[in-house]
Amino acid sequence: MSTQRPSDVAPIDDWSRLLGGKVAVVTGGGDGIGAAISALFAQHGALVEMAEIDADRAERTRRAIEGKGGTVRAHVVDVTDPTGVDRLADAVLAAHGHIDVLVNNVGDYRPLVRFEESTPESWDAMYRINLFHVLAVTRAFIGTMTARRRGSIVNIHSVEGLRGYPGEPVYAAMKAAAAHFTTSLAVAVGRSGIRVNGIGPDLTQSPQVDYITGFEDHEELWPSWAPVGRLGWPEDQARAALFLASDLSGYITGHNIPVDGGTKAGSGWFYSPAAGRFVNRPTTL
Repeated sequence: MSTQRPSDVAPIDDWSRLLGGKVAVVTGGGDGIGAAISALFAQHGALVEMAEIDADRAERTRRAIEGKGGTVRAHVVDVTDPTGVDRLADAVLAAHGHIDVLVNNVGDYRPLVRFEESTPESWDAMYRINLFHVLAVTRAFIGTMTARRRGSIVNIHSVEGLRGYPGEPVYAAMKAAAAHFTTSLAVAVGRSGIRVNGIGPDLTQSPQVDYITGFEDHEELWPSWAPVGRLGWPEDQARAALFLASDLSGYITGHNIPVDGGTKAGSGWFYSPAAGRFVNRPTTL
């Protein structure tokens, strides 16, 4: 019955093991935000199935997680390739028969091509790395969630999909599509016991975006760059993903949460006449 108290509302016995025994697939799990999510999920008892395109990164992160007592398997696959998605799904489902959590984390703003110089080839590259795999990997695993009538999907996109981004409108459009796919899928599958939410990172140090190098002498400007007054770290994103993946968020679905230190709320982008361009870390306007 819709009014019956679900079991996942019952008190959580062990707050240190929020994902105990759950099978979690994390794409792009070998570095940056994906590695932080994989490590935190494993720390909280998940059986992590990590997809990573780079073998060295995959092995390094696998060993680090296992060294701390976590359970993880690394799959060296390219999830922007349909054959890679099929290999990942076949391997995971052969081992477990199902998954409980899916984190679609892969994404990149590179290669950065200004719209005036962009081409159908560059548009396709943005589509493949930022949207295609979200659709493909989700479709590959959602059937197991539907069959068991439970699961959580977390899509990592970008705050640039939630606000205007003058730097690369095509990239922003793909991230916005990922965010709206999140909301729409949540409505479609909620009655099947599946929750779908998204995270829009910003100002987070990662291998893709270095917010430190070249700005070492501007520590005093962080309060103007981010309302919380500091740089973000992959662990900040991982904690939000853990919340959305776990039963702590059992009544939350269809939302895209900016994990951005407040930049979306504070506008975030400024046009600098001195620089002749939009900037999000102004040293001077």
